[in-house]
Amino acid sequence: MTSVAAVSGARPAPAPARLPSLTGLRWIAALLVFGFHAGTMRIIAEPDYKAVVDALFTLGLSGVQFFFILSGFVLVWSARAGDSRRTFWRRRIAKIYPNHLVLWAATLVVAAWFADPVLPAAALENLLLLQAWDPRPGWFYSINTVSWSLSCEFFFYLCLPLALPLLRRARPKVLWALIVGLPLLILALWPAQELVPEVSRWWFTQIFPPVRSLEFWLGAVAAELMRRGLWRGPGLTVASGIFLVTWVAAAQWIRAELWTTLLAVAYLLVIAAAADADVRGRRSPWRSRPLVWLGEVSFAFYLVHVLVMTSVLRWSGTWGIGFAGWRGPAVVLGFLVANLILAGLLHRFVETPMMRRLAPRRAARPAPVPRQRAAGRQAAGDAGNPESSTRAAAGGAADEVGQTGRRSTYVDLR
Repeated sequence: MTSVAAVSGARPAPAPARLPSLTGLRWIAALLVFGFHAGTMRIIAEPDYKAVVDALFTLGLSGVQFFFILSGFVLVWSARAGDSRRTFWRRRIAKIYPNHLVLWAATLVVAAWFADPVLPAAALENLLLLQAWDPRPGWFYSINTVSWSLSCEFFFYLCLPLALPLLRRARPKVLWALIVGLPLLILALWPAQELVPEVSRWWFTQIFPPVRSLEFWLGAVAAELMRRGLWRGPGLTVASGIFLVTWVAAAQWIRAELWTTLLAVAYLLVIAAAADADVRGRRSPWRSRPLVWLGEVSFAFYLVHVLVMTSVLRWSGTWGIGFAGWRGPAVVLGFLVANLILAGLLHRFVETPMMRRLAPRRAARPAPVPRQRAAGRQAAGDAGNPESSTRAAAGGAADEVGQTGRRSTYVDLR
């Protein structure tokens, strides 16, 4: 079991200014979503090849669940007491909206090219990121399909500054009760959906922002426990093993209604363990430079990949048909590369410069010190130790999670 807290006679390393392992893990989550959509779009016609993709990515849609948990974790880990609500909201809008606006416009251009009908009301809902609140079939997937998750994130952003003071004051027993209770609430959604009209059950369990916020708050509570040095969980190797076992078992043997609960717990353990590894300076396979870059562009990749694949498949006349033989896997790899190139361009020329232009600047501040560590320092009388002057937020600002030594790119989730 590991923890950020100091252990008897040992002084943990100062919290770093960034959590690069979480950025690397974001790419894995984005890849899971991509693989799931590649399978459901039937790009691969060869049954044997398609069976491999289905086996690997059957649960790939849960990558969005990872993003929601990670979002709550990072934003609470990096929150600064001096930031106003307006500052926080402005920074979050500056993060997600430019990319969203570009893809919203691009989707309308593609719709015009194919002469697809577009409902103005649906387009406006999507533009304002309100579509996840609309249970009408098709409306919550309007325009750029994947932007429903941004609608949920926008709701999370509105709520967090209001709930954060309560989270900061909560007793440890309350926080641990939430760690146990939130997955149980996620599990309870399956019988609870019987109270909803059948036509709206998918929307209720998979889209409705208050329901999906359970995952966000799970990550938020875990981050608060880690900030205080109270988190107890397995190390990164063990947590990764638990996740792999859970993934295989869920895909092969476990009933579908248990998937979201089990994967939520598995994802949380991996996220917390990866953050703990960065805090303690321990080895982590997820913070290599290539993975960190992939994590940095994962938000843009997530937003572009469905539009690109559906547009090319429709234009080529292979939509719903797929490609025979080896061409199917080759096309999937081609889509992966093409989407990465487009995501890199979007990140470089839209996301990063607009974040710098629109987001308020954040002054550096000393890292928060877990209570156990602070008590140990006071007892040792080492207030003048250079360790106490460590700069930047513990875990870094959410906008600094993906840095690799460059100026802030403000990447934090999705």
